[in-house]
Amino acid sequence: MGDHKSGFVNIIGNPNVGKSTLMNAFVGEKLSIITSKAQTTRHRILGIVNGDDFQMILSDTPGIIKPAYQLQSSMMDFVKSAFEDADVLLYMVEIGEKALKDEAFFEKIKNSKIPVLLLLNKVDTATQELLEEQVQYWQEMLPSVELHPISALSNFNIKGVFERIIELLPMSPAYYPKDQLTDKPERFFVNETIREKILLNYKKEIPYSVEIETEEFFEDEEIIRMRSVIMVERDSQKGIIIGHKGAALKKVGVESRKDLEKFFGKQVHIELYVKVNKNWRSDAKQLRRFGYNK
Repeated sequence: MGDHKSGFVNIIGNPNVGKSTLMNAFVGEKLSIITSKAQTTRHRILGIVNGDDFQMILSDTPGIIKPAYQLQSSMMDFVKSAFEDADVLLYMVEIGEKALKDEAFFEKIKNSKIPVLLLLNKVDTATQELLEEQVQYWQEMLPSVELHPISALSNFNIKGVFERIIELLPMSPAYYPKDQLTDKPERFFVNETIREKILLNYKKEIPYSVEIETEEFFEDEEIIRMRSVIMVERDSQKGIIIGHKGAALKKVGVESRKDLEKFFGKQVHIELYVKVNKNWRSDAKQLRRFGYNK
């Protein structure tokens, strides 16, 4: 194991800068998701990329937002732990974005003891002039940070960043078994997939007042049958999620099923229900149940 590298790579940045797209570009089809209560309350491990001589454990941190209610403050704990646990930090911004909404975090990035790569994403949407202006802006803001222009969506410069991260990983045996991940948290992945589809299909505060729980997961030779509940805080949100004649909910179901079939490599039958769970975001007991609070 003398020349094996292994480490935690945490992606940090504002919401919607393309963190998940980057994760997926790195992880590709080799997606192995693990979760255990101890881990998910520390950071959200979204993927592990294994090579012969390296293991890269990628975690995504919720976007940096000022706590407005309990869920957000508990998400901020995830973000704080990203600074403590990472071997490499990826600070992701998009073209046109200015410094982080949170000054204290920005200072932390400036004074980070661990390597920070600043990934300037969505460069494919910018003119050459705007790109140069942005590069200069970030170099002035964070002179000690390595800057890499990328496009996570169109895979531009992703390989270069990936190889640079491997260079920066510390020498270490693998943290997790390479051949198999003992605890296969299928339900966690189902929940995250449904959540992603909700984020894509609904506007305003709807995606942020939703939690998903997969109540049934039965796997046969040919097919996986699952039943998941989408929890919202108010009756009005339930109506929005379901949509006119159930069309909106059906769309989420169809899109989730396609992704899940690809992930599990077999046919998936998914039933979705919507339930009102009043003010779950401000209820510490409920938050603990969904794995947000230690």
